[in-house]
Amino acid sequence: MKSTVSRAVVTATVTVALGLTAACGGGGDSDDSGDGKKPSKSATPAQPKEDPKPEPKEKAALSSAELGKAVLASGDLKGYKVEKLSAEDMPELTVPVKPRACQALADMFMFTSDPRAAARVGRSMTGPDELDATVISFALLAHKEGAAKNVMDDLRTATEKCESYEDVGSKFGEVAPLTAPKLGDDAISYKLVGLIDDQKTPMSFTVVRSDSTLVAFYSINLLKPKAFGVPEKVVKAQVTKLEKQ
Repeated sequence: MKSTVSRAVVTATVTVALGLTAACGGGGDSDDSGDGKKPSKSATPAQPKEDPKPEPKEKAALSSAELGKAVLASGDLKGYKVEKLSAEDMPELTVPVKPRACQALADMFMFTSDPRAAARVGRSMTGPDELDATVISFALLAHKEGAAKNVMDDLRTATEKCESYEDVGSKFGEVAPLTAPKLGDDAISYKLVGLIDDQKTPMSFTVVRSDSTLVAFYSINLLKPKAFGVPEKVVKAQVTKLEKQ
């Protein structure tokens, strides 16, 4: 990188310089004792070391009560009706799938994750258009911040490496990333196609991390399979309410 100078050259240069100084007979540096010794110079006091800045504390997981206050409710978004998801729609345990590269996608389909969330709340939502058959489900998953980041990383990797998988008799495939909204601290969107009653049904997923909490949405339209997608205004409304808590 940068060139070095020989220690011998530096020493020789200093010696010559001292010799020239002595030859000039400068006596201003000797003390009054006449012993020819130069007075010792006091060492420069060491500067106190600054205390290292403390590492930021990891965000703790929110409680069930805190999630309950933060989740969208009917009236928060004009025209949208919100209802609680049943326990059957949000199982506690994950179901192993093959290949392993698809596990994160299969977990998020049931709003579960590895590591498991400390607390979860789930809701379903229907929009103001009664003729729109789109069904939106969403959940808030409380993690420690590090765990929440790991879940997002696993989802992102799965959208890149997973092609298809089977889950309790259902088949899913055609996994592909979608454009994610610029919300929270991290966000990912993707689609997969499920084979339901021998009909291909596209599903759209959006997951946003805000500190230690994951906001997960998915939508499906059985009548118009191609008309799928989670409206960004819905995702934004949920993330905004969460971040105000």
